[in-house]
Formats: sequence, structure tokens, C-alpha cells
Amino acid sequence: MINEKINCYKCQYYYITWDAAFPKGCKFYGFKSMNLPSILVKQSSGLSCIKFTPKQNRAPN
Repeated sequence: MINEKINCYKCQYYYITWDAAFPKGCKFYGFKSMNLPSILVKQSSGLSCIKFTPKQNRAPN
């Protein structure tokens, strides 16, 4: 998973913020950014995000 592309939209830690300047956030790492959090993690560390956790499917009502 070191060089794998991470889709933050499918991660349980990804969220949309109310901050127009930084609309995308990561609850695990605790930051907001203009780009997807996985891009910032890759730029900062040189590695793909190791905390990606797929969202759990919700049970139908």
C-alpha cells in the first residue's frame, strides 16, 4: 500500500468541513486542506496514507 492511490471519499476519517478555504478534512490526522487529505499526506511524507480505513456499509432500513 506504500505507493497505492488512496480515495479519501471512501475512508471513514474523511469529512467535508464548513471552511471554504479548507473544505476537505481528515479526522484521524486532525487537519483540513484544500486538496484531498491523502494528497497532503503523500506530499508531506512521501508515502501513501497508512490510516485509510474503508467506510462501513450502513444497513438498509
